[in-house]
Amino acid sequence: MELENEESASKFERFLFLMIPIIFTLVLLGVLLTLFNMDIRNKALEVGNKLPFVSQWIPDPPAEPGGEAAEEEGGKEQAESSESTIKELKAQLAEKDAQLQQINNEKTEQATQVEALQKQIDTMTAEAAAAKAAVEEEDPYQDKVTELAKLYSGMKASKAAPIMENLTAEEQVQILSAMNNASKTAILEKMDPEMAAEVSIKLKESTNSTDMAIAALQSRLKQNQADTAAAPAASGNLDQEKLSQTFTSMPAAEAAALLSSMYTVSPDKVITVLNTVGDTVRSSILAEMTKKDSALSAKILNRLMGGK
Repeated sequence: MELENEESASKFERFLFLMIPIIFTLVLLGVLLTLFNMDIRNKALEVGNKLPFVSQWIPDPPAEPGGEAAEEEGGKEQAESSESTIKELKAQLAEKDAQLQQINNEKTEQATQVEALQKQIDTMTAEAAAAKAAVEEEDPYQDKVTELAKLYSGMKASKAAPIMENLTAEEQVQILSAMNNASKTAILEKMDPEMAAEVSIKLKESTNSTDMAIAALQSRLKQNQADTAAAPAASGNLDQEKLSQTFTSMPAAEAAALLSSMYTVSPDKVITVLNTVGDTVRSSILAEMTKKDSALSAKILNRLMGGK
């Protein structure tokens, strides 16, 4: 009997030994949950409703007071926030549209300026091409005058001046106008003072190459008519002597080149020069002329022999 009592007492002690910590833990947990204001019942109902089969026997947890109002208030705040965000995005979009429109306007203005500049370039290019074509289509007569001016410029001024004195004043102006200032000055210094003064005045009054060419041709025509109507004066013999000495002292090649160019301006003067020089000098000059232009030398020889 005593053994049975002892066994039952030991079982009860073991039971208490196991249950006391559990009870203490539950009590402590309940106190803590109460302190933190946690609704144990509602939480348990929520967990039970989530379990299959068990949810059929467990009622729904009661709704929290003010929950729907809080949700509505939260929805309003969210709607207001969304509306504010939309307005801000619309404002940014409008600003970007304005910037894009400004960029398009600037681009259009730049395109207009580029088009205007391109038109100016095209116009200038056309004008330059026209000017170039005009230069390329210069009168061959003026080319001959320029070539003759280069020949006189290449000679010594003391030799070129006496030759040019046998030309008319208009012809001298025409040739001197095609020279640079240094060559003009050197030749005018060696010319007769009165003739140099007359030529200088005409140089100042000269306008363009066409007018000078017409004046030179007219003066040559008048000079030829005067030479035909009147016999050569005695003073002319002295000029011819100087002219003969000048061409006699020149190299035959230079004299031939000068007379060839001079023939296009004043063929009668070329014949006069060749008549004043000696036979040896004349033959040397004609030989050099034949090397460069046999047709021209044939014309000159024909004139020397009395032909036309």
